[in-house]
This record gives sequence, C-alpha cells and structure tokens, in this order.
Amino acid sequence: MTTVKCLTYVSSGWRSFRGLRRLIGLLMLLLQEVNMVGAQIRYSIPEEMKKGSVIGDVAQDMGLDLKRLRAGRARIVTGENVHYTELKTDKGILVVNERIDREQLCGDITPCSFSFEMILENPLELHRITVEVLDINDHAPVFPNKDKPISFEISESSTVGVRFPLQSAQDLDVGQNALQDYILSTNDNFILKQHASPDGRKYVEMVLQKPLDRERDPHFSLKLIAVDGGTPQRSGTVNIYVTVIDANDNIPVFNQSVYKATVVENTKKVQQTHLALMKIVEQFTLVIISVKIYRWRQSRILYHSNLPVIPYYPPRYSDTLGTGTLPHVYNYEVCRTTDSRKSDCKFGIAGSQNVLIMDLSSTGTMQRMQSEKSILDEPDSPIEVGLDIPSTLFDNVIISVCNNVDSHFQHHGESLTLLHLRISLLLG
Repeated sequence: MTTVKCLTYVSSGWRSFRGLRRLIGLLMLLLQEVNMVGAQIRYSIPEEMKKGSVIGDVAQDMGLDLKRLRAGRARIVTGENVHYTELKTDKGILVVNERIDREQLCGDITPCSFSFEMILENPLELHRITVEVLDINDHAPVFPNKDKPISFEISESSTVGVRFPLQSAQDLDVGQNALQDYILSTNDNFILKQHASPDGRKYVEMVLQKPLDRERDPHFSLKLIAVDGGTPQRSGTVNIYVTVIDANDNIPVFNQSVYKATVVENTKKVQQTHLALMKIVEQFTLVIISVKIYRWRQSRILYHSNLPVIPYYPPRYSDTLGTGTLPHVYNYEVCRTTDSRKSDCKFGIAGSQNVLIMDLSSTGTMQRMQSEKSILDEPDSPIEVGLDIPSTLFDNVIISVCNNVDSHFQHHGESLTLLHLRISLLLG
C-alpha cells in the first residue's frame, strides 16, 4: 500500500513540471512577439511630392537585406491612408504612390502625419512606420470679398481714436507659412492695429489718428495687404474706399473787409424797381406752386358724363372739391326746343352721371357715387301766338280759339288761355 502512494505522488509532480514548461514557452513566445512589434521608423517629407518620389530606405533603416524582404513577403497592412505610399520590395524602399495635400489631409492640425504597419512572414515580423507631412507655402492669404472694396462713410467730426473693423484674410497654410502680418497703404489719417483671438487667428482694425477735413480731402483710396511668412512670401490685397461726410465746421468768411463799387445816379430807383418785380414774380410763383401742391394733395373727383353734348361746347365740370358747376350759362328753352348747333346741348333732359372719387394722398382710397345735373328753367319767355289771317275778313270777326302751352311747363305748369281775337281791319 505504501509503494502505490509513492508512485502516485511522482506521477502528479511530473505532470506539474510539464505544465510549467509549456507556460514558460508561451511567455517566451509572447515576449518575442512584443519585441517584433516594438520596432518603429519615422519619416518626414514635404507635401505635394510627385508620384514615385522616395520616402525612405526601409531595408537599410530596419537592418534587413533584400532577400529577407522577398522571402518574408513584406507588405503594408493595417493603417489609415495607406494608399499614399507603396513598398518596393525589390529595392527595399518606400515611395509616394499618390500626391499628398497636407491641407486636405489634416487641415490646420499640426503636426500632420499618418501611420501603418509592414509585416514579414517566416518568421513573423511586424514593423510600424510613421510618415509626417510637412507644409509648404503653396497658398496665399485671401480676403473673402477681394473683388468688392471695403467702403466707409466717416464724418469729418469723428474724434481721433475711433476704430473701424476690417475684413480678415484667410490662409490655408500653417506655421510660418500662414498669415503673419497686415499692411495699410501710406496715409496721414489712419493706422492699423492688429489683434489675436484665443484660437490664434489674427484680425485688424483701422484707427483714426488725425482729424478728417472734407474740404481738403473728401475721399481716400487705401489698400490693405495681408502677407504670410513663407519663402517666397505670398500676399493678398483688398481696396478700401473712405468718403468723408461734411460737418458744419466752417463759418462764412468774406474775402476782404471792405467792398467798394461805383454807380451812376438814378440807378437806385431802377434797381429798386427790378428788385420789386423780381420779388413779385417770386411770390407769384410760390403761390402757384403752393396751390398746385394743395390741389394735388386733395381728393380729386373725375366725372364721366352720360349727357350727350355737341363737341362745340362740351360742359367742363370742376375737377376738384365736387362742385360740379357749369362753365357758362345754359339756355333752357334752346335746349328744349331746338337742335341748333349753337345751343349748349342737344337735349335738356336731366342726366345722371357716374362719379369716381379718387384720393391721391397716401391712403389711395377710391369711392364711387352718382351725380345728377338738370338744367333748371327760369320764367323769362313771353307768351307768343302765331296765326295766319286772310285779308278778306270783316271787322270784329272771331278768328280762332287757341290753346296756349307755356314753354315753362316743367316748373311752372301749363297755362291754358282762350283767346278771342277780334281783328279790326282798316280797309282802304
């Protein structure tokens, strides 16, 4: 029984020793893999390099011969932007596969770089390569509206020190190649002051350092220039137009203290007469203009008459204030009894008129009304009777019984008169 127990203990200890050896081997393998991944290479190249340009000699920098690269099937694997580079295993070099634009790749982030891994097999090796893209001065500062000038209207009474903000230029380059300074064209009245925002962007203001005088310099034409720090230096320009607004800063001044003139006698009366006439004309003109303006501002009434009239004497009613008076005397009887061309109208019946009232003031309202006009009768016509009498009648003979119709029948009624006319004839 004792012997069996000893064999059991020996077998159990041997199994533990074999498990420990496996664990140690696995740890050594992992350490070897970690060492392989730890190898890194970093290259720096300028942007805009042509396709096929050499980035670096990978075989020499990693201590590898060309046979190892070919046998290990060296290639670029995981990583972003791997399409920008290509590994030439026959030469052991890394070249540019596609033109690299730093502004497109990184924007305003610095430094600008991208990384990837190169793998070899048999045995397995993994190397990390980082490529940094350096900026070149390939962009000039540009103003947002470079074709549209900056315009200011400044009063000549503006105080010294007043500030006028200007547009800021934009430069896509970074570092020393980015926007560095602003320059204002030479002048006596304005200077520039530059400021920087918390994010590092520069902006500029134009400051008045000397009072303006419109009578001397009514306009200014300036140029604002933005420059970068690259080599060669690039710049952008925008025009600035300043118009000086007049202020009441000058009093009337006579050129001399005494003015002398020589005139002949009796000139005073002629001059006074001329001045009086000019004054009358001026006042008369002002009155006419005032009346015209007043009439124009009033509501105008436009008549459209449906009363037939002859073209020789058309009735012209008043076009303002709605008076509707006739311009001359109308003969009622003529209108009623004749169609003469000399009469004021062909028909004397009452006529209704459609009237459109139009307000020409700011309200612009319109209203329609109806106006009626009639030619009123006045009892100014005597009664007339006409008869044809034969010459062979005797004395005291009743000729006829007449029914007389007064021409004023519309307003004074009809008057019927029985006339017993006795005609006395003188027979000789």
